[in-house]
Amino acid sequence: MDIFAPIQLFADVVTYNLFGIAKYSYWGDTINFFIYDVIKIGLLLVVINYFMAYVRYNFPMGKVRDMLTKRRWFGLDYLFAAVLGVITPFCSCSSIPLFIGFLGAGIPLGVTFAFLISSPLVNESSLYLFPAMFGMRVTIIYNVVGVTISMLGGMLIQKLNVDKFVKKELLRFKSKQEVEIENGGEKMPLKDLLVYFWKDGWLITKEVFPYVLLGVGIGALIHGFVPASIVEQYLAGNGFWAVPVATLLGAPLYANSVSVIPVMEALVGKGVPLGTALAFMTSIVTVSVPSALILKKVMKWQLLTLFFGITLTGIVMMGYIFNAVL
Repeated sequence: MDIFAPIQLFADVVTYNLFGIAKYSYWGDTINFFIYDVIKIGLLLVVINYFMAYVRYNFPMGKVRDMLTKRRWFGLDYLFAAVLGVITPFCSCSSIPLFIGFLGAGIPLGVTFAFLISSPLVNESSLYLFPAMFGMRVTIIYNVVGVTISMLGGMLIQKLNVDKFVKKELLRFKSKQEVEIENGGEKMPLKDLLVYFWKDGWLITKEVFPYVLLGVGIGALIHGFVPASIVEQYLAGNGFWAVPVATLLGAPLYANSVSVIPVMEALVGKGVPLGTALAFMTSIVTVSVPSALILKKVMKWQLLTLFFGITLTGIVMMGYIFNAVL
């Protein structure tokens, strides 16, 4: 069940009925994609930021942070974050609001990055589409390799101590004690708390949403105007460089896995090696120009470059593994 289906229906009505743009045309695909993704990501921003405002106020985030950073979890915290990314139905841009919420809540940076990598790389669509298209063996290997890449990427970022490259000014929130002190030492009434949670969550939403508009706008143009024939032409080779080329070719593009997996199936059917096609697909759904623009709002370019470098390297490794064993 697609929880975003009503948004897609609305985008279809506006694009094809209200605006009268022809289906499957360049501008039709572009505008439909833009309307759908702006509404979807905007709603996710509002809902998740409101929920995380509630969590920050009521949950003992200091204790959770200390527990995750001072106790030896032997990688289970990274595994949990990566698995959470698998079961959430988000693309690279849609996972960013939850990523921001984790950062604002004080969750360690490496753990949040394990989620950010895993969420688009190995999401829930692979669980029910891959078995039918590529078989259970491919599905299991893909999920295991994807979760492993996410965990290792998060661990590496945590080891490098790059917290200084996170823009903390966007993530500074008042604790429950600070709020109650400002309220004269009294507990705030429920109606006032609901308003406070909205204002607290809106601080992030209003800062990030302009970048959502810009990023999704660029992604929509790429989605609507890049011909599939160009992709097929450059992925047809079997040489050593086919996987890196597929990864770099997919990186600027933008789409969710549900729409890209059928393209991947078609490429495999035309003789493109599975690992090469998989590298192309995962690159599209994991790294993109729109996600870079949105992430730039919450992290400095050094951390952004590190994130994309680790992710693209992991995707290339995944492609080589599949081409070698399948």
